Amino acid sequence: MRLLRMGAPGQESPALLDEDGRLRDLSGVTDDLDAAFLAADGLSRLATVAVDELPVLDGAGVRVGPPLRPGKIVCIGLNYRDHAAETGAPLPAEPVVFLKAPDTVIGPDDAVLVPRSSTKTDWEVELAVVIGRPARYLSSTEEAMACVAGYAVANDVSEREFQLERGGQWDKGKSCETFNPFGPWLVTADEIPDPQQLRLRLWVNGVLRQDGTSKDMVFPVAEVVRYLSQFMVLHPGDVINTGTPAGVALGQPDPKPYLRAGDVIEVEIDGLGRQRQVVGQA
Repeated sequence: MRLLRMGAPGQESPALLDEDGRLRDLSGVTDDLDAAFLAADGLSRLATVAVDELPVLDGAGVRVGPPLRPGKIVCIGLNYRDHAAETGAPLPAEPVVFLKAPDTVIGPDDAVLVPRSSTKTDWEVELAVVIGRPARYLSSTEEAMACVAGYAVANDVSEREFQLERGGQWDKGKSCETFNPFGPWLVTADEIPDPQQLRLRLWVNGVLRQDGTSKDMVFPVAEVVRYLSQFMVLHPGDVINTGTPAGVALGQPDPKPYLRAGDVIEVEIDGLGRQRQVVGQA
């Protein structure tokens, strides 16, 4: 299933994209796509719904919001071999973990805002993993995959000076407003048989900047979920951003092409849809 939420910010309604590409109204099935929906086994209930009997929606001109109201957002740094190499960092022996504020999440086509005083705002296409059932002290990668509800596209926008040059932890360079475009769809796990075989691409102003594959992850999805469950409880509706391949502005020769107001970012992952953001100024 490809699930999405449509409407003005804070007023999104749940919808489904059927096999013929038509939008179907889910508001008669669930109030929202969120932690409560997932915790109540909402995806199993949706699987029993007669999709062709759901009302058809006209999505022309309607904003697409993030496909889920997430709980916490857990991020994995330096999780692609080529990205670690381009930043001059050694491959981590264990996953590098940091958190991103949930209120960074915006729709896939909403504006990304360069923070005030920022000179190093960067892009990162990432595979986002959505948790569907509690994950606590998992003992195997098989158990971990059973906790995955689905996948989505994320752009882990980052301010590199705030992240790397201002001391402390990474979070302040990752949690600025609008720094997590998410969606357009939550694609259920049954639609993605192998999350390690997905191509990720990102363009800035029409120039292809990132072109990688999830098979190059240092720690694959199943291991990331298992590992995190040893240190925190992952709840339904939590999201994991699993890292980015090479091609970020930080890894380019000087002068590095950091984002400026007016730039256009396009982000795509096989089977998960496409994003487009126009960069603005906070």
